[in-house]
Amino acid sequence: MALLDTAAPAVPLGGPDLPQERRLVTDLPGPRSAEILARKADAVAAGVGHTVPIAAVAAGGGVVVDADGNSLIDLGSGIAVTTVGNAHPKVAAAVAAQAAQFTHTCFMISPYESYVGVAEALNRVTPGDFAKKSALFNSGAEAVENAIKIARKHTGRQAVVAFDHGYHGRTNLTMALTAKSMPYKSGFGPFAPEVYRAPMSYPFRDGLDGREAAARVILQLEKQIGADNLAAVIIEPIQGEGGFIVPADGFLPAIVDWCRANGVVFIADEVQTGFARTGHMFASEIFGIEPDLITTAKGIAGGLPLAAVTGRAEIMDASHSGGLGGTYGGNPIACAAALASIDVFENDGVIERAREIGTILTDRLTAIQQNDPRVGDVRGHGAMIAAEFVDPETKAPNAALTAAVAKACIAQGVIVLTCGTYGNVIRFLPPLSIGDDLLNEGLDIVAAALAAAAAE
Repeated sequence: MALLDTAAPAVPLGGPDLPQERRLVTDLPGPRSAEILARKADAVAAGVGHTVPIAAVAAGGGVVVDADGNSLIDLGSGIAVTTVGNAHPKVAAAVAAQAAQFTHTCFMISPYESYVGVAEALNRVTPGDFAKKSALFNSGAEAVENAIKIARKHTGRQAVVAFDHGYHGRTNLTMALTAKSMPYKSGFGPFAPEVYRAPMSYPFRDGLDGREAAARVILQLEKQIGADNLAAVIIEPIQGEGGFIVPADGFLPAIVDWCRANGVVFIADEVQTGFARTGHMFASEIFGIEPDLITTAKGIAGGLPLAAVTGRAEIMDASHSGGLGGTYGGNPIACAAALASIDVFENDGVIERAREIGTILTDRLTAIQQNDPRVGDVRGHGAMIAAEFVDPETKAPNAALTAAVAKACIAQGVIVLTCGTYGNVIRFLPPLSIGDDLLNEGLDIVAAALAAAAAE
């Protein structure tokens, strides 16, 4: 590739008006990004890693622009955060207007309407035709912690069940819920007690239908924990970091039915799957389930830090006054962004756009799979699709191939993310503002990277 002038360009404005093109004017990282990354190495704790060797200065539509003027196709959305598109005009305007009014009072001290408005919106759009209430927090992990607190308070029980391959966060309790050791848990224990793990329905690997997989779980819950000791079952309806694992049909409804029959709170962790990502407002809708509690974050506020627990009013009201909250929970600027984002989700056709993106991703990746048995499985819903890479003879996870393909894609200006318990999955999470041409160009690069890996 011929390299152009490497002088750092003027910083462009972000949003959908950015040129929607893949453009490489330097190798990655370019000199300005390399300088910033060197400063990162000196100033930022080593535990805070990064995937793409750039320093971002603008983003919008389906691209991220770096400090050297390189424009990369974004197939990651900051891990499913910028679902409506980076610097979406409605979100940016709402943030600017709120920042000019006030930036903080603490809702627990001086309440404000936007927090109430977000709670009302969540109560309306989340699954379940019953009375609901919400509480706002800062991050997905914080929402999960509070959902467990609420469930324990409501039931008077302590035990909690999470699932193999699940990811719920990096705080102490959520590390206990998270399945994967490296890099999330190793060396950080001891972890919170009374957390148990059950086998996930993983059709590509376990060969079980949904009812069989659920029966296996229920037997374990009854024999190893006991329903009378169990406060909550928490699960991602489609697992995120674990590899975009889609449970077999019937699995989740059977677990929900057992929870209902035994007074156990069923918590859907929709931090990654929520807000149109799967072609539905929430992934629970795909499986026909109504969670008692649902945790949300990531796509809720167009890139600002906000999270929530929403659920049955009688469960949400179990805590005493002052038992839930936090200084920044439901920050007014984040609430303004959330209200604007929810307006986009409900009124601007993005759910339908997620389905269109899902069709393109699935069709392209399935076509690759038909000619390359190293692509063991293509799965997901909407704009949340994954390809699992394997040894074609044994189906053993092929993490080395996955890493090589991802590295090659990034070098060619396409941001892709890996995931999976075994590190052998590439997940596709493009912003719903990406155009078809840019999406297909990104998938062309993925296909070329896989083909090149075969030739090595």
